[in-house]
Amino acid sequence: MRNVNSLTVDGFMEGVIQRNRGQKEFHQAVAEWAHDVIPYVNENPQYQDHNLSERMTEPDRVILFRVTWQDDAGRFQVNKGYRVQHSNAIGPYKGGLRFHPSVSLSVLKFLAFEQVFKNSLTGLPIGSGKGGSDFNPKGKSDQEVMRFCQAFMTELVHHIGPNTDVPAGDIGVGSREISYMFGQYKRLAHEFTGALTGKSLEFGGSYIRSEATGFGNAYFMQEMLKHHNEDIDGKVCAVSGAGNVALHCTQKLTELGGKVVTLSDSSGFIHDPKGINEEKLAYISELKNVKRGRISEYAEKYGCDYHEGKAPWRVDCDLAFPCATQNELDIDDARALIKNGCKAVSEGANMPTTVEAMHALQEAGVIFGPGKAANAGGVAISGLEMTQNSMRLSWSAEEVERRLKHIMRDIHDKCAQHGKNGDQVNYVKGANIAGFIKVADAMLAYGVM
Repeated sequence: MRNVNSLTVDGFMEGVIQRNRGQKEFHQAVAEWAHDVIPYVNENPQYQDHNLSERMTEPDRVILFRVTWQDDAGRFQVNKGYRVQHSNAIGPYKGGLRFHPSVSLSVLKFLAFEQVFKNSLTGLPIGSGKGGSDFNPKGKSDQEVMRFCQAFMTELVHHIGPNTDVPAGDIGVGSREISYMFGQYKRLAHEFTGALTGKSLEFGGSYIRSEATGFGNAYFMQEMLKHHNEDIDGKVCAVSGAGNVALHCTQKLTELGGKVVTLSDSSGFIHDPKGINEEKLAYISELKNVKRGRISEYAEKYGCDYHEGKAPWRVDCDLAFPCATQNELDIDDARALIKNGCKAVSEGANMPTTVEAMHALQEAGVIFGPGKAANAGGVAISGLEMTQNSMRLSWSAEEVERRLKHIMRDIHDKCAQHGKNGDQVNYVKGANIAGFIKVADAMLAYGVM
């Protein structure tokens, strides 16, 4: 067996790339993790000679299936369906389903890999999975979405269950889609169990599930700033996106005294120097979730600037929250944030910052909260929904949010402990190592698996 003492990051990544050709998103996620974990393994004898790093980068299984459904015109349509069950070392597979044209095996493997360590950081007994389809719900009728979701679940039902694999929502999969899938699941499985999370409150969902990722991201920033004797109160905040995470991150930042001045969608971003208050946020929520409009309409209504085809990172801000999509914040954006005096970045989306941008921000002394820590609030509440389902009870919104704040504080403290570097904290390193330790210790306890 190869001795891990001789393992280098470059040598390790060469093997990963060779085994997973063409999967650039997956390569990026693993490389960022390996940069911190490979040296840590080399320095800790208990993790050597077990090939843990290579074992952790290989999913337990990848399930690929055809989804055939009928559109409103009676035509038969075919989409790809996926479920990547990456690791159940510390609990049943857990992670979202994404319905979007960009879904591919590489994207889902990167998300499932990140989920391993995100779920580990929560402290909850949940493993990692991710799935979805290249189906696009946008522009489809409710009946078409229902037929697709039922067809998708007809295949997925064979691979999930409350103690096996518990999917949730993600991009393109909200309460409507989860409801259709859960209805089909219980119809086929002949049981009413917590086999999915993100359900409506009427049939087993949890309070603040839809708010959790955005709230958690704001709470993680609050903890990072507190650790550095700073506070959100009075800070100017740039937020990207206009979806669930961005809107609820904006809501919580405003409650904590921050002033959010930007939001965006795929067409561009708005800059409102007066700040996005509760009334304006309610308008955006209706605009995006009900009317399916564009963010430019906000600028017309409230008389602020709209920048077509651009991202918000050139705007002067104290704090930045990339909450839209992967690799949205590049090296030029990072340089602009640094030049404009940005103090901290907290990732609300999955891997929204390129590796080059992340390193530039860290080298400039910008506090940087990686997504596997900062956006763990969503899966944390999903884990709490599983607990409530198992106990056949429902906690109040106040109780769930109290638990969310505690989990985000605990995640921060783990990252700070393992990422401490003199007076500073490398939160990326801390998240990678803290997430690794729990999963690695479980794998060692099991022996060969």
